[in-house]
Amino acid sequence: MSKFKKVLIANRGEIALRVIRGAKRMGYSTVAVYSDADRDAAHVWAADEAVRLGPAPVGESYLVIDKMIEAARASGADAVHPGYGFLAENAGFARACESAGLVFIGPTPDAIDLMGNKRAAKLRMIEAGVPCVPGYEGEDQEDDTLIARAREIGCPIMVKASAGGGGRGMRLVADEAKLAEAIKSARSEAQNAFGSSELILEKAVINARHVEIQVFADTHGNVIHLGERDCSVQRRHQKVVEEAPSPAVDEALRDKMGQAAVEAAQAIKYRGAGTVEFLLDTSGEFYFMEMNTRLQVEHPVTELVTGQDLVEWQLRVAEGETLPMAQADLQMKGHAIEVRLCAEDPEQDFLPQTGKVLRWHEPQGDGIRVDHCLQEGGEISPFYDSMQGKLIAWGPNRYVARCRLIKALEECVLLGVVSNKDFLVRILNHEAFAAGDFDTKFIDRYFPRDEIEAALPGLRHRALAAVAMYHRDATALRSDQGLSESFMSWRNSNAVSYQLKIGHGENLWECAIRATGPCAYEVDLGDKEEKQHITLTSFSDHEFHYVCEGVQGSADYAGAGNLLWLSCEGETWVYSDKTLLPPDAGAEGSDGRILASMDGKILAVNVQPGDSISKGETVLVLEAMKMEFQVAAAVDGIVEEVGVSAGDQVKARQLMAAIKPVE
Repeated sequence: MSKFKKVLIANRGEIALRVIRGAKRMGYSTVAVYSDADRDAAHVWAADEAVRLGPAPVGESYLVIDKMIEAARASGADAVHPGYGFLAENAGFARACESAGLVFIGPTPDAIDLMGNKRAAKLRMIEAGVPCVPGYEGEDQEDDTLIARAREIGCPIMVKASAGGGGRGMRLVADEAKLAEAIKSARSEAQNAFGSSELILEKAVINARHVEIQVFADTHGNVIHLGERDCSVQRRHQKVVEEAPSPAVDEALRDKMGQAAVEAAQAIKYRGAGTVEFLLDTSGEFYFMEMNTRLQVEHPVTELVTGQDLVEWQLRVAEGETLPMAQADLQMKGHAIEVRLCAEDPEQDFLPQTGKVLRWHEPQGDGIRVDHCLQEGGEISPFYDSMQGKLIAWGPNRYVARCRLIKALEECVLLGVVSNKDFLVRILNHEAFAAGDFDTKFIDRYFPRDEIEAALPGLRHRALAAVAMYHRDATALRSDQGLSESFMSWRNSNAVSYQLKIGHGENLWECAIRATGPCAYEVDLGDKEEKQHITLTSFSDHEFHYVCEGVQGSADYAGAGNLLWLSCEGETWVYSDKTLLPPDAGAEGSDGRILASMDGKILAVNVQPGDSISKGETVLVLEAMKMEFQVAAAVDGIVEEVGVSAGDQVKARQLMAAIKPVE
């Protein structure tokens, strides 16, 4: 390895910012890269220099190796840090960096190649004596062979893409009759996500935890582990909450798993940061799943409990230094928990969201760390992952860490785009999570889809939203008409009230608001619900303070068109002012029109005009934010129009197809 002075970060978003901070702290110059969609992104302004890659789609920017190498040459960078995602586990990129005389801050291309293929990796781990889940890793990839082997292994079984990760190309099959469908679906998603349709099969370990070990190796033969992280709280095989240490791992098990992870790294002559992922069953047995040859999203929890800077370690190892400490010197202190803040709507089956960030405020406090890429006025585009940041809390024990993180989430303000923030609070508050009693089915078990979709704002929250809408509009009217502030509380009769209709999703509430004094209101939400008495003690463009039924509080809000985003009392909801709007025509899709729910790319179209189709059948497949969405018919009918083809880019609310409903 050789010394270097300037590091190009071949990534974007919060991980690019994290690496830029770490590199600058050590005295390196930094170079950011960006697509047209990220021209004004936070990581661009944080770096010393920045180089444009090209248009927004990743296939024309962040995934183009030649453009990355040219950006390094143009900026004079002599080292490249890949972050995670994109080209981070691309052996071809690592080789291209080395061929161009650039130091690749990561493992060797051979190690990336080997561990990036789940089939080859598992065979090597079996050879090294690392415990592995029983399954099929053969070269014969014919569907009939996979189905036959799956039947030999027995259901439940996991069908997994051999390349890549992140839950894509992965299917859990509990019924043999669904094997063929699962294999076809996993192949398609794997091919689109990773460029390889190769699959492996594994016996599903039921009620298991997902526990991973952070390993680090230098170029002098030293390998150590930095303890475990519990990543069991997942949705669709993607991590939602991570923590260190695991509530299920004691010192003896930690040593045993850590030694297995070290042996796995030694078996492939590893270099740099890596993560060996295991399934841990209820009996304490553990099985190798895969090795991620990069820094992980969840690395902050390890940093907080060990007191070590893993990006600094990466840079030092890349320069040829030995590891900063031996295994015996490493100590873990306290507990850390991380949650992933994503632009997605839990009420719509976690559909990724796009749009402008109208208001952003990150929490602060003892033990709180926020790694993010959000900016007020910035756009969350459909071209990249829905994760916008991570909130992490450290405490002397798990109880304190959890309480701090709940408080941080409640104080976090993200308005303009729907996020999973409130859902994360619900997870952390759940009694099973609080007790440390969870596995990979935690969310499925305790948060069924119908329950999530049925959640509604409470009475006080709705009343505050109504007052905010009324007061905002009255303030605007006063300003436009040049009226004095006393106009805000003027009234000629106590009986006069203003009628307002506010909605959330398909829910509608009719409110009567009556001024009772200077900036004081009585709100009647009907349906025998109690009237709320609210006094605004201050009101600005983005926040207000209030007293409601004797309780003083504050709220953040933002408006866009007829929408109002309101964050108060630990919850965030978006409301629509429907006072002057005509009644809804019915649930979306009930008229047969199929509109794009977000910007994205059409992967497949399954119908053509004249086809008969039943409600629930897949019409087309839309890709957005690195995920595939099966767009189904909302009605029985005849396909009248298909306005898109495979490969087309679509905008949110664009008409993609139309079905003539039949009785």
